[in-house]
Amino acid sequence: MLVFHNERLVFLSVPKTGTTAFETALRDRATIVITDPPELKHAPVYRYNRFFRPMFEKVCHARMETMAVMREPVSWLGSWYRYRRRPFMKGRPNSTHDVSFDEFVTAYLKGDKPGFARVGSQAKFLEPRPNGVSIDHLFRYEEPGRLIGFLEERLKVPVAPGQANVSPKMELTLSPETLKRYRRKCAEEFDLYDSIGSV
Repeated sequence: MLVFHNERLVFLSVPKTGTTAFETALRDRATIVITDPPELKHAPVYRYNRFFRPMFEKVCHARMETMAVMREPVSWLGSWYRYRRRPFMKGRPNSTHDVSFDEFVTAYLKGDKPGFARVGSQAKFLEPRPNGVSIDHLFRYEEPGRLIGFLEERLKVPVAPGQANVSPKMELTLSPETLKRYRRKCAEEFDLYDSIGSV
């Protein structure tokens, strides 16, 4: 999470959306940088609303705008799959070394997910709260130019993120049946992604 107090902006860090690279590039420009523990670095909207928003409003007398990045849902699961397939993960409970990507997505769709498929939900992370707190500015991971343009205009500095936390490259495919099930059971993920930029 990055906080830019003077610009009244908080950059929430959705896991596996490239935000670590932006944290590295903008850490010297930010007022507050939260990189650890993961529960705070990757604080979703509900946690931001409960803990961080009241602090900013009471201490800083500021209503902060929020921003975040969302990745195309299949690509997002693919990134988690590849991330948990790194060499040092072999033999660990969360490793995906012994399952195909299709099996990983099938496991993700279960009600009682095995450990390696417990990766959360982008839609749940970004879910608006009953009091109206929501993401003000949402960007697609696949359209970095729009995100960088927004940050440069808002922060008045050049933004040139490098690469960080990059998962191993590999070809990943889903069977048509699994993709259909994923789109049906997790329609909120696809609906939210498709809505970005249309409102």
